[in-house]
Amino acid sequence: MAVFVALGAFLMTLFGGWVAQRVTDRRHLVLGLAGGLMLGVVGLELLPEALEAAGGEVFGVPQALLLFVGGFLVAHLVERLLAVRRAAHGASEGRVPQVGLTAAGAMVGHSLMDGIAIGAAFQVDEGMGTTVALAVVTHDFADGFNTYTLTSLYGNARRKALAMLFADAVAPVAGAASTLLFTLPEELLGSYLGFFGGALLYLAAAEILPEAHHTHPARSTLLCTVAGVAFIWLVVGIAH
Repeated sequence: MAVFVALGAFLMTLFGGWVAQRVTDRRHLVLGLAGGLMLGVVGLELLPEALEAAGGEVFGVPQALLLFVGGFLVAHLVERLLAVRRAAHGASEGRVPQVGLTAAGAMVGHSLMDGIAIGAAFQVDEGMGTTVALAVVTHDFADGFNTYTLTSLYGNARRKALAMLFADAVAPVAGAASTLLFTLPEELLGSYLGFFGGALLYLAAAEILPEAHHTHPARSTLLCTVAGVAFIWLVVGIAH
């Protein structure tokens, strides 16, 4: 059942990537929407789930929040290291394609964990599995949209963006299938969600949104960002 439901996530991810491709003439709106979707996923879905699942504290701070900050810092460090590498090779202008591939790879990893979450929820009972699946399938539109956008934003060829999109679409199916072989500890899942949320927030706040407003500081771009957050809020509300 979990694998069958995950096929919905596969289709929704591809649909999100298709939408991202079709609106290249409104790139600033795409980036504004992507930033809002990423912000909404982090603040309204990933972080609350991480805090609930990874409930332990380290020196008075929830473990999930420590990993959230750690994810943010790791994303910043990776980008800085790649920027130094770019400068060393004399590429002072433009973006580093590896950053986009790394970010898209993180999205694939997140989608894999989405599939595992579906399978783990169905291990508990069908009601919980259905609720988790609804949230995953619906927000996988944002995953597909963001995976294609992140890969292409950093100068990667269209074929690489499509390859990462397909990998992101397959990941939840593979994740759900893997739960037929094991049971995932809840604390480990919460820790991962916290870390990934921090990395995703860095990409949204430091890369996607500044790029969206760089050449088109329009009100419509801001409205797209707000719409992205509102969409995730609606998804979370329906799922719960």
